[in-house]
Amino acid sequence: VQLQASGGGLVQTGGSLRLSCAVSGRTIYTTGWFRQAPGKEREFVAAVSWSGGNTFYAESVKGRFTISRDNAKNTVYLQMNSLKPEDAAVYYCSAGRLLRVDNSHPNAYAYWGQGTQVTVSS
Repeated sequence: VQLQASGGGLVQTGGSLRLSCAVSGRTIYTTGWFRQAPGKEREFVAAVSWSGGNTFYAESVKGRFTISRDNAKNTVYLQMNSLKPEDAAVYYCSAGRLLRVDNSHPNAYAYWGQGTQVTVSS
């Protein structure tokens, strides 16, 4: 499984961005987004089951971010609205065989893409 994240950039506070994660290889995996800011640990953001029917969000992004997937296009999306300076980080997409979509530990995900930088100006 290979993952390719894209869509990062610079946005003002309150703005929106949509990240994409192109997944090649087998797609029957839960796919998640994590982020890592300088000097901080990688943290869970959101996850979606392989069918797209189940999602899970970190409390810090609930109501502002939406994760979805289009298996016909082998792509997972993270729509980010009402962005805040504290959302600035390198965002990574990941995939794994999770028993539960609400498992937010990075070790649960076996495959990782390269990151895409999100910068939020205040």
